[in-house]
Amino acid sequence: MTPPAVERLDSGARLDPGTRLGAGVQVRPRHCMVVHAQYPLHEPRVSREAEALVAAGYDVDVVCLRQPGQPARERHRGVEIHRLPVSLDKRTPGRQLVCYTRFLLRAAAYLGRVHARRPYGTVQAHNLPDFLVFSALAPKLAGTPVLLDLHDLMPEFFAARFGSRPGSPGSALTRLVRAQERASCRFADHVITVSDAWRDALVERGVPPEKCSVVMNVADPSIFRRRPRPPRTSASEFRLVYHGQITRRYGLDLLVHAVKLLQGDIPHLHLTIHGRGDDASELARLVARLGIAQQVHLSQESLPTEALPDLIAAADLAVVPYRDDVFTDGIVPTKLMEYAAVGVPCVAARTSAIERYFTGTMAEFFEPGDAHDLARRIRELHTDPVRLDELARRSRRFTDRYNWEQIGAGYVDLVDRLRVAGVRPATRSGLTT
Repeated sequence: MTPPAVERLDSGARLDPGTRLGAGVQVRPRHCMVVHAQYPLHEPRVSREAEALVAAGYDVDVVCLRQPGQPARERHRGVEIHRLPVSLDKRTPGRQLVCYTRFLLRAAAYLGRVHARRPYGTVQAHNLPDFLVFSALAPKLAGTPVLLDLHDLMPEFFAARFGSRPGSPGSALTRLVRAQERASCRFADHVITVSDAWRDALVERGVPPEKCSVVMNVADPSIFRRRPRPPRTSASEFRLVYHGQITRRYGLDLLVHAVKLLQGDIPHLHLTIHGRGDDASELARLVARLGIAQQVHLSQESLPTEALPDLIAAADLAVVPYRDDVFTDGIVPTKLMEYAAVGVPCVAARTSAIERYFTGTMAEFFEPGDAHDLARRIRELHTDPVRLDELARRSRRFTDRYNWEQIGAGYVDLVDRLRVAGVRPATRSGLTT
């Protein structure tokens, strides 16, 4: 079967992703992704990109972690999964570095063997860590283009986690993190990241603008779609929702404190927090200490992604209570885009990246770190159903402009351009440079 053609985003011409050999014989191009995580359970970005390439006519391999009980090889939605027997240990930075290094070496050996038998047309490494890109050394030396996908910027991630700013002169470890980022970006033929703010940071740190693009983590349109929202069962009831990782930088403690502040103003206020994370136990203790267990439901059950839209749509208001630190200031939360896709209004922290994509007409903003301001915004929205409906309606502007149909096509176009000899990567329509 002939693979589907891919439309060029810079012209009206079309490029067939297959390479013709001889009389009518066509070989599907091969793309390999390397990710230090379980696939497909915990990496929706990797899954989305891999499946977009499969749909465009590529054979895609994903090299990832193997947990006890998992098969070494598996096929999922057209993607060939190759799991390496390396565990993930995040108890200390040192242990995590050892895990990263073991996986890097095993992945490099694996790619070297496979590429020698059946060469890849392109290889893509997903961070963390950045230096996982060096697993593609053998294909790189053979002339295969290498793409580095920066889900997170490691210097910012490190600074937020350990309390030091990127590049601080007193931190040798910080300098090491910055150095590995520079080396990794230089090694890659092209770099992509998740927001314009982070692309700007990379360019400022020396990545050539033409070598760096944005592929946003927008909501999956096959799952997160607009749906009718159930009416309130009473005039005073008000349902809040948050889903995602539970960690301090995401401000769930601020949200819980805001619920406590609103006890007397909204008697039937109810908050559902669905997710897991390092701070889940501490958050549960905070809820108990504040005496609001009747108002706050902490859900840690495993739900398929397909069930999340119903959880979200049952709420009157979604909340993104992020603190504003050097890491969160540059990210556009996927959950915020999922709330917009489902059509649930949202109150969100006023960070640089969020404000850059969502104006005050698409989301209600509060000052990051201020539980009293968050409570005030929730109180005002509770008494203003017209404003709630307006926020829900206008959030469609974001999904109209940023959607996976557009962004996925731009991503496939970039991989095409990297693969085809003599075609310089450039993007339009959803994948910006």
